[in-house]
This record gives sequence, C-alpha cells and structure tokens, in this order.
Amino acid sequence: MSERAARKETANVVWSGSWVAERLGVELVGNGKPDGDRELRDLLGLALRRNPKRAHLLVSNVLGKHVPQKPSVVYGVGFELGRRVRELLGDAEARRAVVLGYAETATGLGHAVADGLGVAPYLHSTRRPVEGVERAGGFEESHSHATSHLLLPEDPNLLAGECGPADADTDAYADAPLVLVDDEFSTGNTVLNTIRALHERYPRSRYVVVALVDMRSPADHGRLTEFAAEIGARVDLVARSSGTVTLPEGVLEKGQALVTAHEGAGSAGSRAAVEQGRRPCTRVDLQWPVGVPDGGRHGFTPAHRAALEPVLPAMAARIAASLGGARRVLILGFEELMYAPLRLGAALEDHTDAEVRYSTTTRSPVLAVDDPGYAIRSRLVFPAHDNPADGPGDRYAYNVAGAGFDAVVVTVDSTADTPELHAPDGLLAQLAAHTDHVLLAIVPSYVPSGLPSYVSERQEPPMLPEPLRGPAFSSYAPDEVGWLLQDLSDTELEAPTEEREEAIQSGGAHYAESLPVEYQPSAQYQSLFKAALDLSAARVARAVGTVTETVLAERGARPVLVSLARAGTPVGVLMRRWARHRHGLDLPHYAVSIVRGRGIDANALRWLAAHHDPADVVFVDGWTGKGAITRELSAALDGFGGFNSEIAVLADPGGCVRTYGTREDFLIPSACLNSTVSGLISRTVLRSDLVGPDDFHGAKFYRELADTDVSGHFLDTVADHFDEVVDAVDAETKELLAADRAPTWEGWAAVERISEEYGIHDVNLVKPGVGETTRVLLRRVPWKILAKRGAGADLEHIRLLAEQRGVPVEEVDELPYTCVGLIHPKYTRGATGADGRAVESK
Repeated sequence: MSERAARKETANVVWSGSWVAERLGVELVGNGKPDGDRELRDLLGLALRRNPKRAHLLVSNVLGKHVPQKPSVVYGVGFELGRRVRELLGDAEARRAVVLGYAETATGLGHAVADGLGVAPYLHSTRRPVEGVERAGGFEESHSHATSHLLLPEDPNLLAGECGPADADTDAYADAPLVLVDDEFSTGNTVLNTIRALHERYPRSRYVVVALVDMRSPADHGRLTEFAAEIGARVDLVARSSGTVTLPEGVLEKGQALVTAHEGAGSAGSRAAVEQGRRPCTRVDLQWPVGVPDGGRHGFTPAHRAALEPVLPAMAARIAASLGGARRVLILGFEELMYAPLRLGAALEDHTDAEVRYSTTTRSPVLAVDDPGYAIRSRLVFPAHDNPADGPGDRYAYNVAGAGFDAVVVTVDSTADTPELHAPDGLLAQLAAHTDHVLLAIVPSYVPSGLPSYVSERQEPPMLPEPLRGPAFSSYAPDEVGWLLQDLSDTELEAPTEEREEAIQSGGAHYAESLPVEYQPSAQYQSLFKAALDLSAARVARAVGTVTETVLAERGARPVLVSLARAGTPVGVLMRRWARHRHGLDLPHYAVSIVRGRGIDANALRWLAAHHDPADVVFVDGWTGKGAITRELSAALDGFGGFNSEIAVLADPGGCVRTYGTREDFLIPSACLNSTVSGLISRTVLRSDLVGPDDFHGAKFYRELADTDVSGHFLDTVADHFDEVVDAVDAETKELLAADRAPTWEGWAAVERISEEYGIHDVNLVKPGVGETTRVLLRRVPWKILAKRGAGADLEHIRLLAEQRGVPVEEVDELPYTCVGLIHPKYTRGATGADGRAVESK
C-alpha cells in the first residue's frame, strides 16, 4: 500500500480517542509540525479509568500492552528509538550505557531500545519481590494504581556503571550513561523520582530519557532542565512524537462520573461465557535456551541476547506447527513478561501466513466501552496467577474478546503457571470462551546465580532437563522421540539372569534395580527376525494405521504421544510416522519410564504438564499381556490431574484397553530383540542411589552394539507398507469407532487360571502373549512355554529360543493367546544349570 493510500485509509477510520474527547473535552495537540495532530492520534487513543489522580488514560497503539498490534511494529518502534539514542551518545558512550525500563508497561519497550543500542545491558524495574535477591534501589510512580518499583539486578554493579565485559578495564565503564525508558513522558514526575533516587546511590554525569510520546505541558518543560542543573548532570530526552493533552476544568470529576455510568457494560468473560469454552489449552514446548533470562527483571546482557537470537526462529516454528489452520493469531504476554512474547511474535510473523498480533495482560483496571471511537473495546477479568506479593486481585486482558482471533498463544513465565491460571475462572478459561484455540507457552523463570532454584515455597521444584535425543542418546533421529530419562550408560547395571531372578523372587531386589545382560542373537536367530519382519511388516503397518487413526478421531487432531519405554517406543515412532505420512501432522513424541509396583516417572509427568496440556497426552505401548501395566498406569495417574490413563497399543490380545490396532496375538518383530530394535536403549532403571527425588528414571545407551542395530530397518520396513494398507485401515477404523471396545479382561482371567492349574500361585510369573513370552526367554529364567495348538509362523522364533535355553514347549487347547511364557517358580540359582539351561522342576 502506498503512503498516500495508507493516509486515506487512516482518515476513514474513527479515531480511538473520539468517544472520550467528545464527552470530556480532552484534546491531543501535536507539536506544531505538519501532520503533528494526526501523527499523535495514530500513536494514541483515549480511555477512562477509576483513578483519583488522573481519570483519562493515553492508550498507545504501538506499545503492545492494551491494543493488539503487529509484533514487528511494536519491536521496530523500540528498536528505532534505541538507534536514535546510539546516534545521540555516539558509539563509544553507547558501549558503556545501561538501559532501565519501567514495569510493567515499558518492560518490552525498554528491552527493544537496548537491542537498538546493540551493546547495552538491560534491567527493568519490577513489582515482584524475589527472595534472596538484594535490592539495588526502588522508586515510586505517582500517577499509577500500583506505585512501588523494585530494582533487583543479579549483578550488583550493573547500576553502578561497572558492568563491562569481564576482561574490560573497570574504570572505562565508570560513570556510564543511564538510559531510562517509559511509554510516555507526561509530567516527568516518575522519571525525576527515579533519577533522584538512583543519583544519590549511583551518581553519574549523563542520563537519557526515552519515551514513545513526550506529552509535557508548557509548565513542565522547564522542570527537566532545572532538575539537571540541580544534580549536576546532563539529561537528554528522545521521543518518537510530542504534543500536549488539554484538560478542561472539572475533567477529573466528569471522567469519574462516566466511569461509574459505564462500568460493567464492556466487560467480557462472565461465568456463563467461560463455561462455554470449547477446549483446554495446548502446551507448546518452546525449548527456551538454558541460561537465558525470561526478561530484564534481573538484568539481560549482550551475551544473553547473542544466545537468544539464533534460536528464535526454531521456537517460532514450534508455535507455528501448533496453530493448525488459524488465520488470525494473538501472542498474549503476561504483565512484566513483554519482551519474550514480543520476540516470539515477531519471529512467528516469518513462519506463518496468518495475521499475527501481540499484546499483554495487565494489572491496570480500565473502563471498557464497545465503541469504535474508544481505545478499550472489551476486557477480560481474571484472578492473578503468579502468587503476587501484594495478594490476590483482578487482572485484565483488553481488546481480545470480540477481536476475531481464532488462536491465542498465552506466554507466561513458569512462576505464573499456577492452578489459578488453569482455574475455571482463570485466564485460559476466559480466553477459551472467545477463541477456537488456546495455546500455552512457558518461559522458564530465571533464577539468579547463587540462589537455590526454589527461591520461595510457592515456586515449582527445580527445573527438569530437556529430553535426551539421538544421536547422543539412542540411534533414533532427534525428531523421532525425546527420552524423558537420565543417561546411565557409564554405570555398571547388568547382572547374571539367574542372580537377578533369585533376588527378584525372594524380595531382595526389584527388577528395575538392575539390567539383564543384553541378549546377543545368533546368526540363525537374526535370520529368523528378518524373515519374521518380512512376513509381518504389512500386518504391523495396518495395526499402526488403525490405532493412530483411532487416536486422532477420539483424542483430537494434535495428540502428544508418550510411549512407555521401551516396548512402546518403536510403536510411538511408527504412529508419529503414520500421522505425518497420512495427514502431514508433526506430532510430539516422548518416551517415559513406568515400573511395575513403583508407578510412572512422576518427574516425567511434571515435565509433560509444564510443556503440554495433559489432556492432549496419549500413552502408547506395544501390546498388552494380562494388563498389569494398564492397571499400574491408571493407579499412578490418580495423583496427577488432567492426564487420561487410557493406553493406546498396537495389539491387545488380553482385552485390556479400548484403543488398539488389533486384538490378535501375533508376532510383532520389535518384540523379538532387546535394545537392537529399540534404538539401542536398555530397559529403564529405578534405583535410589542413582535416581534422586528430582531426577528422571534412568536407562543405558548401548553405543557399542551399533553394528547389530536394526531399529531403523524395522521402522523403515513397516513404514514402506503404509500406502498399501490405507484402505484396510480406513475400513477397520470405521468399524472400531462404531463398535463396543470396552475391555473384557479376558487375558487376566486366563492368567489366573493358568497360575493355579500349574501350581505357580503368582500371576507375575505368568507372561501371556507372543511379546511377553519372548521377553521371558530373553530376560528371565523360563520354566516352560505354553503354545496354542496349531500356531504357525508366529512361534518360530519362540521355538528357536526355547530350544537354545532348553525350555520345553507344551501345546495346549483353549488358550486365548498364541503362547504363554511361564517364569521358573523355583527362584534359587539352581533354577538353571551351569550351562545356563533350565532345570526341570521336580
């Protein structure tokens, strides 16, 4: 659009201050230059608020606080002001400068100004006390509803002008210029209060005041010069635009009367509206860089900026991938957290064709009037959700309701990710009533060095590490799966099979406290695996497609796949591949540990809840036996709200779940081997001396087995059959969705019967199904194998393993599984002979 066309379009738009101007006689007058009035009106609208000192409010159209604006515009305005300050100071002085922004409104603006200078560290004032951080000062804001500002730099020398690089001459950074940034410069009282307070403690010879608009009255213009002379320092002012506000007699009283008359008329988000919210939010895993602060509350240095810049595109891409078909998107920041969502929003503009806007929530109560001539058309009211030091209270989001956003990306720091945020009357619920899609992106709250990560009782436990990924951990590609585990590869955990069995069955140790020695398949067994894979790959592909389509139909279009390591992980990878191949979906996939008798990894659940909506999580396993893990997961999730305990499995011969690819008990080739078909990852380990209360469960990466790894070959072979099974998958999925799939628990009943018939009297020693029987032969001390009479190729590898271990195979009738493996009920080391072969029970 040409400049002339843009001006014509602007001229046809109602000024967002006309409603107030007409009723109160308030006027904005430009600085006398051509188009000065129009420029000021482009930047500012007017609203009203209940404030005993000033009823009117100048509402910026480019600040990104009350009025949603393109993030690139908001950032560009601040950045350009920073460039002007650099020109004013010169490069040498700019390199020594410190930038200070005002909470909450100008925290993002000040940060953008610091970026414009390019080399300046940044600090913003805060109204959030942080236990353990020494205060470097504070000041009052005379006209604000919340007046007290704190200065909490991590580096105590930051405001003293001694914040240069570690190898720099400290004297060269003494007396550094201080750049103060606010959204408006009206009476000048706030800036003068700040400079006076700081000058007493950190005297310097030069200050620069930066504002979007300079709105001082003629009487106030001389005060700055007088003040500079009083303290013996130079004070410059840089503003994007300037003018004055003319206020007629009695405007305060008239404004308060208008507020009283119109209160409540423009508020959105009533209880009734909230209860109509369409769905819970979707968490976006930003993968925020470790060590980079969430903003300038404790200081933000050029080194932090250098670490953030290169990862912004990737974080924006993760948000874009979660937007679905949204065409109008709002990035909604949180009070003082303005810079992080602003930069994410600006980067998002480059990663989507959608229209992107940016604004933030606020503490400031403003009257809302649904009129095109008024700056605040609507407001959402919700409870504070960051456990503020001044207690609970209302918070606000303006011009969001009714603005036509079909996706809102809420960006908060981890301190503010509290139950209040997710409450029925909280911000997320309020937004859900006014948009199709609410996403939640969490930026880790920065903890200054030297402080414990739990700086107050209200804060979250220590931050958990990011998932492990290949090739550093596992032979899978990094996007295939993120392992929520800790790497124990350098720890000796393997024990002889018979010693493990004795310890487990005697109660002396839990099976998850050690690992069996990895089975090394013979050439004959490897050939059998390859033949079995060729025979069953299409069957597996069909089951993968069916279970994935069922999940997508019943659990939403963008589920978060969480496989139960390790048997579930190849299945999770295949489900992810199907979703991408068939629907173009890039689903998140993680692997977590669950241990029979110990439950699921609670820290992994905590990580998932911090990065995704628990309602989107779908747990994935390979197959069901008697349903022990199904019951374990259900019990383990009792204390974790929001997660669905239903498991999606490839095969459910035991009738234990309602989401499955098939209920046939057939050979799944990934069950034939151990780590060499599971990304070279061991079974998971849970031992108190290795896994602390704030650690993920552990596992080993067997890098030394890379030459025999067939993990990728298994996945590729199955995926090669996806196209040929599409029609069958569609038919089976349609049939399953209409069928009664309630669990029958047929397998559990059979296991109990077999346990008694064979005198075992312990269901944990009965392992039904082809997959579980294979595990018995590879990892436990087998006693005998029960095979369904007439079972064919699905049992060839079972018969070979049984022969190698000297285990009898007994054919039986009326078996609901293809086979059942029985662990030796005699748990002494005499259960095997010196050659490792089983000893017949007497």
